Amino acid sequence: MKKGDKIEFKGIGTIMALIVQKFGGTSVGSTDKIKNVAERVLRQQKQGHQMVVVLSAMSGQTDKLLGLAADMQDMPDPREMDMLLSTGEQVTIALFAMAVKAAGSDAISLLGDQVHIHTEA
Repeated sequence: MKKGDKIEFKGIGTIMALIVQKFGGTSVGSTDKIKNVAERVLRQQKQGHQMVVVLSAMSGQTDKLLGLAADMQDMPDPREMDMLLSTGEQVTIALFAMAVKAAGSDAISLLGDQVHIHTEA
């Protein structure tokens, strides 16, 4: 059995999966790439799978944000760095949701705290 294969049980039929996919900055580095990721995700959704998509900031965005922080302070407060760096992902997830909607499906963007993801140092 390979990753993504459907499981068939006699008399029950095909069981669809909850699929979680993570796409890094290079994969979502432009609006065209974000549209391609949306199409890829929607293909799996059309097969009946439930999809959860985790996206990074577009390539280069995190470095730009780090540079802005360095212009402000030598040792920025960790909380403020978290707030600043999360904006890169916020841009990507909003654009991804727009791409999914433009393709005729539905999506919403959610931040980590909205789905109760907690992190530590």
